[in-house]
Amino acid sequence: MKILVVDDEADVRTLFEQRFRREIRSGAFAFSFAYSGEEALDYLHSHLSEVVLILSDINMPGMSGLELLRRVKQEYAAPPPNPPLVMMITAYGDSESYNQAMQLGANDFLTKPVDFAALKEKLFSLEDKL
Repeated sequence: MKILVVDDEADVRTLFEQRFRREIRSGAFAFSFAYSGEEALDYLHSHLSEVVLILSDINMPGMSGLELLRRVKQEYAAPPPNPPLVMMITAYGDSESYNQAMQLGANDFLTKPVDFAALKEKLFSLEDKL
């Protein structure tokens, strides 16, 4: 499963590569990384058919994760191909961010620090459904 992680913090890449080392090696998951909403949209324009899931931070400079979510749901609403699923990640687990993300069509909502064991369970569960 191809996953696009969108976060303005560069160390997120190292963290995901460490936490998912076994799954990456086995080919269960493949990760790509974008460091802004704009970069994520550029990536999607040329790799949309590959990306199954977007994991996006909400609070980023420039285009926020919520704006990215809105654009993804708008621009990729109709198949082909199927639009990628979007999970939002934020350090602020407030109900306003959650409600806004869900209204915009987020498939899930996670808070930082990310519980990687729970995230792996969600990803494997999602993979089983695809």
